[in-house]
Amino acid sequence: MNLKKSILVSVVGAMALLGGQAAVAEELRIGVEGAYPPFSKKEADGTLSGFDIDIALALCAQLERECELVEQEWDGMIPALIGKKYDAIVASMSITEDRKKQVDFSEKYYQTPSRFVAKEGAEFELTAEGTKDVKIGVLRGTTLQCHVEKVYPDADLRLYNTQEDVFADLVAGRLDMQLNNTLQAIDGFLNTPQGEGFAFLGQNVDDPECLGEGTGIAVRKGDPLAGELSAAIEAIRADGTYQAINDKYFDVDIYGE
Repeated sequence: MNLKKSILVSVVGAMALLGGQAAVAEELRIGVEGAYPPFSKKEADGTLSGFDIDIALALCAQLERECELVEQEWDGMIPALIGKKYDAIVASMSITEDRKKQVDFSEKYYQTPSRFVAKEGAEFELTAEGTKDVKIGVLRGTTLQCHVEKVYPDADLRLYNTQEDVFADLVAGRLDMQLNNTLQAIDGFLNTPQGEGFAFLGQNVDDPECLGEGTGIAVRKGDPLAGELSAAIEAIRADGTYQAINDKYFDVDIYGE
């Protein structure tokens, strides 16, 4: 996919947000999405906000690097990284064995479950037989696509470029259910007027093979930046910066065990 416009944010601005200062060094280009609230979203003035955005800025500040946020649609994230459009991806990307074949990852920076959402009172049975021809929507190229294709092979799987489009088709009745991150489903849909009349269906999805081992930051194969970012994640967790960002968006600690 084509890159959207880049948004340049200096480390000085990031540190002002986080209550500190840092010397500006080499620019670090971060690929972000902007259509996955509360992790990332586009404000009315065109700026980006959300948990992923604040984490990206905090990590740039910790590394004393000028931070350029490059907005990119989800299914083009890894190809654009490999093509050197940016240096790292901070976009709620799960760490999976399949993705490790293409990119390297930092240590996780959060880990949350996923769950189906459908109309309140829906009685779909979450089995291969019970979902035959059932219209299920997921974001294209995600671990959730992997899960649905593996566990519900006879479902009518619909793929989307943005989570906003998934929710829109669910509301319009063009989908029977959708699957995504539970916190994103709550804050980005169920707790909004658009999500009235909808609820979670079934339990949290348990599928490490598809869903991976937490959410990390992707970099190109062999790039030492993965280790630098892992150390930066550890540092912002130790100094309270991570917790402050977490508490800005969530009522629970999303880092996981």
